[in-house]
Formats: sequence, C-alpha cells, structure tokens
Amino acid sequence: MSTRRAPNAEVSPTALTFREAIRQAMSEEMERDDRVFLMGEEVGQYQGAYKVSEGMLERFGERRIVDTPIAEGGFAGLCLGAAMVGLRPICEFMTWNFSLVAFDTLINNAAKIRYMSGGQFTLPIVFRGPGGAAHMLGAQHSHALEGVYAHFPGLLVVVPSTPRDAKGLLKTAIRDDNPVVFIESEVMYGQKGDVPQNQELIPFGVADIKRPGTDCTIVTWSKMVGVCLDAARSLETEGLSVEVIDPRTLRPFDAETVLASVRKTNRCVVVHEGWDVASFGSWVADLVHREAFDHLDAPVERVCNADVPMPYAHSLEKAAMPDAEGVVAAVKRVCYK
Repeated sequence: MSTRRAPNAEVSPTALTFREAIRQAMSEEMERDDRVFLMGEEVGQYQGAYKVSEGMLERFGERRIVDTPIAEGGFAGLCLGAAMVGLRPICEFMTWNFSLVAFDTLINNAAKIRYMSGGQFTLPIVFRGPGGAAHMLGAQHSHALEGVYAHFPGLLVVVPSTPRDAKGLLKTAIRDDNPVVFIESEVMYGQKGDVPQNQELIPFGVADIKRPGTDCTIVTWSKMVGVCLDAARSLETEGLSVEVIDPRTLRPFDAETVLASVRKTNRCVVVHEGWDVASFGSWVADLVHREAFDHLDAPVERVCNADVPMPYAHSLEKAAMPDAEGVVAAVKRVCYK
C-alpha cells in the first residue's frame, strides 16, 4: 500500500527543523488570513519558550502575537471567546501539562459549543504546544495527554511526527472550523526533515505508512515513530519486515489503513507514550481485535510507559519510556521468534 499525500506534496522541498516548520505554518496562515493570531506564555518578547515563534512579534506586531500571564484558564477562555466571534486564534500552551489548568475550557466549552448551539457557533481554534516527556522534567511535566483529549467528541486531535507533517497538518488545523488539539514534542523541535515550500495541506484522518513491511504492523505516533523506525531497521537485519503506520491524527482516526495493513501482515504491535490503562493505544488494540480478529495470527501487543509517575532521574526516566529494544521484543513475540 502506498503512502497517501496531498497531490502537490513534492514541490520544492527544503530541510527545516520541526520548530521552523511550525513557525512557517503559522506565519503563512497569518499572512493569508488577518483573523489568525497567536496567544500564549512567552510567545512574543521571549520569542517562544522553545523559540517556535522566533521573529513573529517583529513581523506581525503585538496585536497578533500576544504574550500572556501564567494563567492558562484565562487565556484559553479568551481565545475561545475570540473564536466564537469570528477570529481564528492559535492558543499555545508552554506544555500540554499546563493545559490541565484549562481543562474545563477545553472539555466543557470548546468541545461542546458548536454541538450545543446547533451549529450557530463555529470554533476555529487551535490549542498547540509540546506534550509528553522530554528530558528530566519530572512527574508533573511529562504527561502524554493525546488519549485524554481524544476521549471527547468535538475535539480533533493531531500528533505529528515529522516537520513535513507538522507544517501540513497545522495549516489544515488553522483553517478548520472545529477546535483542534495539536500536540508536538519538545524533543523533536530540533529534528530536521524535508518540507515542501508551497501551500501543502495534509488532510485529517489520513494515516502515513512511514515504512512498508510484510511480517508485522506497528501503529505508533509522535516521537515514538522514530523509536519504531529504529526497531524496524534492527528487525530487518534478523529477517523480519515491519510496516510502521503513523495515523498522524487520532481524531479522526484512519482505521481503514491500519486494518488493511493488519490483514496483510496478520500481526500488530501498538507503541505509544503514556500508560497502559485507559489509553488511546488500548482503543487501537481493541479496534484491531474487533475488526481484524480472523486475520490475526497472534494477539495484539502493546508497548507503552511503565506504570509509574515519570521519574526525574535520567536513568529511571529512560527505563520508564518505550524504547527500540522493547519494540523489537514485542514484534518477536507476535512473530513467535
């Protein structure tokens, strides 16, 4: 099965870092539509907590690049109101861990207003920022929350793994009339990849086959894609061909591509950051068991975080996270190797 892309995807690629791709997407959309603005902690004078918005204050001015106090509940609500009256805000959380302070705004308002108003209001708002563990941030700053937000109808959930996907998906998100949860990764901001220098829009609900294979399907997203590609290269030296599928969006989810792959390989491993209990990975495993049970030659395996709060010590943090060795072992189990 070939990877699906937008038809103009191969024009003038340029190597960009993940943060540059995000910045380029926001800047292009702000140039295109003067209703788009960015609001969040340190997005302006400090040039972004992770330098994602570097240079944007000088380019667009303080009315469109708006620094806020440390008050996520306040500025998330302000962005929500702005979206209700016709603007298109990008609400940046310094980390998605801090979004929990604004949980009521996202869940009881953003996710429900369009539905509860019978479509009288649209909610063209993007909530974005880094999520998951980074490097020695401790238990309170290392949550992978994409599964939490994917639980609620009304929110679209996007988890890019490459600079190209980040730019194309963010442009799509900014143009969407529904609230979008856009979760990046702090440890990926410096990673480089080819990005088309055109107006590529990557549609939601279309998975990307990052590596084709025949013996086992791996479903994974965000920074775990890199971990799984490392595992796939290692397994190739042992004669196992692994297909790595990146859904790119969890809401909507491209079940068709995942199930077609499993029906071909007859095995599946789901790899994700975050804990085992009540996670999005458990839903993916359930989906595969329900819809492709007769094609499976082994139960679906899952590789995820250890069931402990994230440790601060680097050695323990590393031990608590999924790694290539754990993925290799899981693939071998389902392949009976």
